[in-house]
Formats: sequence, structure tokens, C-alpha cells
Amino acid sequence: MKIYKSLDEFEPLSNAIVTIGTFDGVHIGHQKILSKLRECAAERNGETILLTFFPHPRLIINPDDDNLRLINDIEEKTHRLALSGIDHLIITPFTRDFSNQSPEEYISNVLVGRLGTKQIVIGYDHHFGKDRQGSIKDLKELADIYDYAVEQIPEQDIEDVAVSSTKIRESLIKGDIESANKYLGYPFELTGTVVRGDQIGREIGFPTANLNVHEAHKLIPAYGIYAVEVEIYANMPTVHTGEYVAPQPDRVAKGMAYIGTRPTVDGMNRKIEINLLDFKDDIYSTTLRVKFLRFIRHDQWFNSLETMQNQIKEDEKSIREYFGM
Repeated sequence: MKIYKSLDEFEPLSNAIVTIGTFDGVHIGHQKILSKLRECAAERNGETILLTFFPHPRLIINPDDDNLRLINDIEEKTHRLALSGIDHLIITPFTRDFSNQSPEEYISNVLVGRLGTKQIVIGYDHHFGKDRQGSIKDLKELADIYDYAVEQIPEQDIEDVAVSSTKIRESLIKGDIESANKYLGYPFELTGTVVRGDQIGREIGFPTANLNVHEAHKLIPAYGIYAVEVEIYANMPTVHTGEYVAPQPDRVAKGMAYIGTRPTVDGMNRKIEINLLDFKDDIYSTTLRVKFLRFIRHDQWFNSLETMQNQIKEDEKSIREYFGM
């Protein structure tokens, strides 16, 4: 898969098969759309293009709305799309000027002029252009003028995308990580940098890596304890223009993740802490990709550090049994 950081970097193709969207999660619902995209490209001997946006359009259109929570950050989404077999991924900056194009300007300038679209694979509920006035009706009405075909994704498949996204978010908020992973088709991830904490975990015999999550709008699962698998990167590459190369972790470890406010200690700010099992190395400033595999218990207050320590020992025992360690 080739990556482009703007439409200007992309040279129009002679036979582009295109879909457009945020594809947050790249979950099992999205996979139906991507499968149809690949199928159409095979039938027409074309190349697949997925056009997506960064930052998320809601952050530009409604900058005061702080409710957006993303299943993927941009690196995670790119990795998942690469695994889906897309030929070209264009991550174009979403701006006010871009959103203010009329529907026909959008079709003429972007779909045809910048991409070379010969077929667009899109859902009935897709809207575009100024005030989202454009719809699949406009795409179909202008298809003959601009020489492209429209492949409408079945309504049921679009509903599957909405249902999957909703169920993933609801499951994560409840701590139902197994259901979230079922709808994703892979383990939910948090990616961040290890920063220095206050060493309380070390004092009670469970040293932790404190995770600073990269994406400010990332959805954080329910407070509690989780069994996780952790990929450790000394230098995690960021998404860049060119052929996508999947980052390779320097090490992989099993671990116990804690998300919460540490009510027994201070109960103030949310922390994301990872205790790596049978692991002693210094990993400050490294990047961790934490894959959530099983929910163990909700966060809770203990009447003493000793009581908390005993419960964490039980949590570790449960997690080791889960991993067969």
C-alpha cells in the first residue's frame, strides 16, 4: 500500500476504484466495504484508493464539540488498512476550504480531477460538499458527465458499519473487551509513550510503565485491570508518504494494564499503567502498542495499600493463568 499525505501528492490514475470515509476502527463492518472495493477493482482491472481525512472532519466542522472519541489513532488505522489490501491510501488534511466546495466542485475537483475516479464505491448515506449537501443522488446524476460508475454499497452493509462502531464503543466503555474485539476483528489497542510516574507501583512490588496516549481523542476503555500484550518500540515510525512498511517491535511482552484514578492512593487524575510480566528492562521514552485481551475487574478503592497489593497479586495470578504462564 502506498500512502499520500495530501491530494496534491497523488498523481491521478487511469482506472481508479475509490471509496471515501473516516473508517475509524477498520472493523468487521468496514471490511465488507473494503471487500466490495477490491472486488470492483478486480472486475475492472483497476487500482483501489481509499480517501480519508486528518484531522477528523468533526474537529473542523464542530471545533467546540469535545465528544469525539476515536477507536483508532492515525497510525493504528493506517496499519489496519494496509492489512486490508488497499493499493493507495490518501490521508488528506480536512479544512474549512475543503468542506466548502459545492457537491459538483467536489466531484469535479477531487474525485475526477485529483483521483481519476472511474468507479466510486459508496453507501446510500454518504454526504459531501458544503453543509454536506451532496449525496449519492448527485454522484449518480453526474456520473455520465464525468465518466465514472457508481457502485452503491447495500444498506445492510452500511448498517453493519454503524452497528459495529456503536457496539465497539459501548463495549469498551463497559469494559467488555471481548465483545469489542469480536466486532473489531482484532484486539483493541492503545498506543503511547512511556513517561515517568511517581514510582508507587515499584514501592508495592508492581513496577509500571506509565503510558501517555498519543491521540487526545482516543477512546479509553472502562477503568479497571486488563490482560494485555505489549509491543515495545524503541523508535516507532510515524505515518509517512510512500510505500507502507509495518513497524516491527523490538520486543513483545505479556502484561497487566491498569486504567483509573488510583482511588486508594490519590483518586485525582486518570492513569494508564502497564506492569510487564517477567520484565526488568528500562523502557522510558519507548513507544508501547498495548493490545487489550481480557477484562479482569473494575477499578476499586481499598482501605490500605496492603489490601490493594494483595488484590493485585490475585489479578496477576488470573492474568498468568489466562496466558498460561
